[in-house]
Amino acid sequence: MRILVVEDETRMAALLRQGLTEEGYAVDAVTDGREIFDWVDVYTYDLILLDVMLPGMDGITVCKTLRRQHNDTPILMLTARHTLSNRVEGLDSGADDYLVKPFAIEELLARVRALTRRQSPSRSTDIIVGGLRLDTLNRRTYRNETAIELSPKEYALLETLVRHPDQTISRQQIINHVWDADYDAHSKVIEVYIHGLRRKLGDEDNRLIQTVRGLGYRLSSS
Repeated sequence: MRILVVEDETRMAALLRQGLTEEGYAVDAVTDGREIFDWVDVYTYDLILLDVMLPGMDGITVCKTLRRQHNDTPILMLTARHTLSNRVEGLDSGADDYLVKPFAIEELLARVRALTRRQSPSRSTDIIVGGLRLDTLNRRTYRNETAIELSPKEYALLETLVRHPDQTISRQQIINHVWDADYDAHSKVIEVYIHGLRRKLGDEDNRLIQTVRGLGYRLSSS
């Protein structure tokens, strides 16, 4: 999952990025409301964390503009404004959720999980494909009900594949959802992580995670 953080307060932006990255999310961050449009034109995001008080263009205006442009990326609005009218204004501008500062990182992560679940055909916290089960609430992985220990980045890569079973996922799609803008497009890091996943999942014959030569990877449901 790739998240865009729009927050001009340096310490808050760093805390958000650290907390999300530690959970395995790919995170890009901008500090000016006007910058967001350049980023969403280039990258596809699974979620936007949007501060209300921003230089350049405030979060309410940003949100309204994105919705007018038919950008339906889920938006979690972050603000110190806590009155009922403030919350109503934020939600009416097109935000999907509204979180008042200060907040615990645990609550933020729970809301992130809830918003990303809404994009799935099932609202269940479990994703089951063949012998694989991903517990998205606790970010745990099981194969044939045997627990598999994965790093946050391994889990993020596997979740991207599991959410699209029997579909070829290109390297660029993987990069867009699992890595941030600092990713080196010429590196072999995806191949390294795919190899690690196969080893941990006992996929020695590559039947579960299949390489589609010249295109990308496909997770088999059979």
